[in-house]
Amino acid sequence: MMHVDVREIEDVLVLELDGRLVAGVGDVVLRDAMNAIVADGWRKVLIDMANVKRIDSAGIGELADSHRLAERFGCQVRLLNLHGQVRRVLEMSRLLPLFRVHHDEAEAVDAFGDDPAAASPVFQQ
Repeated sequence: MMHVDVREIEDVLVLELDGRLVAGVGDVVLRDAMNAIVADGWRKVLIDMANVKRIDSAGIGELADSHRLAERFGCQVRLLNLHGQVRRVLEMSRLLPLFRVHHDEAEAVDAFGDDPAAASPVFQQ
């Protein structure tokens, strides 16, 4: 099972994932969350992976799809708190170069301000 808590810090939306980012469970939850975030016009998203217990190829694929979706609409997505098996799987899949990865939430939020691409205007229809 996968659960997502969402909270705001300044102009950054933090997704706290809790559970398994695997086929048929976590991948669907993450996809739905990212679709809603992009539709709402968020520009800065931090995905906290501290409580992700397991990730499989579907979870990897959904992270990659989330990155592509966000990029298409001018949204920056970064990862926070990668650990153990999750970090190893993302390293082996060579997905990590797509993301800026942080280990401290406050530093991650501050780092969005250092990125000129994160300050682009919100997508308008």
